[in-house]
Amino acid sequence: MFSPLIDQLINSLRHLPGVGPKSAQRMALHLLERDREGAQNLSEVLAKAVEHVHRCQQCRTLTEQALCNICSNARRNRKELCIVETPADVIAIETSAVFSGYYFVLLGRLSPIDGIGPKEIGMDVLASRFAEGEIEEVIIATNPTIEGEATAHYISERAKAQGIKVSRIAHGIPIGGELEYVDGGTLAHAISRRQEI
Repeated sequence: MFSPLIDQLINSLRHLPGVGPKSAQRMALHLLERDREGAQNLSEVLAKAVEHVHRCQQCRTLTEQALCNICSNARRNRKELCIVETPADVIAIETSAVFSGYYFVLLGRLSPIDGIGPKEIGMDVLASRFAEGEIEEVIIATNPTIEGEATAHYISERAKAQGIKVSRIAHGIPIGGELEYVDGGTLAHAISRRQEI
């Protein structure tokens, strides 16, 4: 519909999560019509990020160094390892400022139907970390999906076999949530995992 280059830009923007054809078109036209300086900056920063950002050698999150800022921080608790699915999960937990250990990013979750097995989520690397003997507790923070729960169970069994304490982040009713708006599955999980006070 537009020139080939504009169409290519629109299609490229559609690679972003949650961006459909209309949103991509709006973004492309905004950058070209109203914010060429921003577009140029975006282009340069994106090119640099693609060239220089890679996986941390220890936790597999995204970084520009061999070790990310978390893994290279000696003040963190080496005895605790939080296992998450994505780098975005690391950011979410770090934002809460309640965890001071290290992370391991699975880069997914077990899903045999999609061809994602233990090797694809880095279980060989994680098993090596378990075997080192430094980790005393593993906190599993996979998503509460069928695949996330299966992944949590699989990791839990491997960690326990090494004598490592395993815990799972809590799931249930959000703070400030009202029971009448909570779905049945979440409510059932919250009730079955209730805690004495």
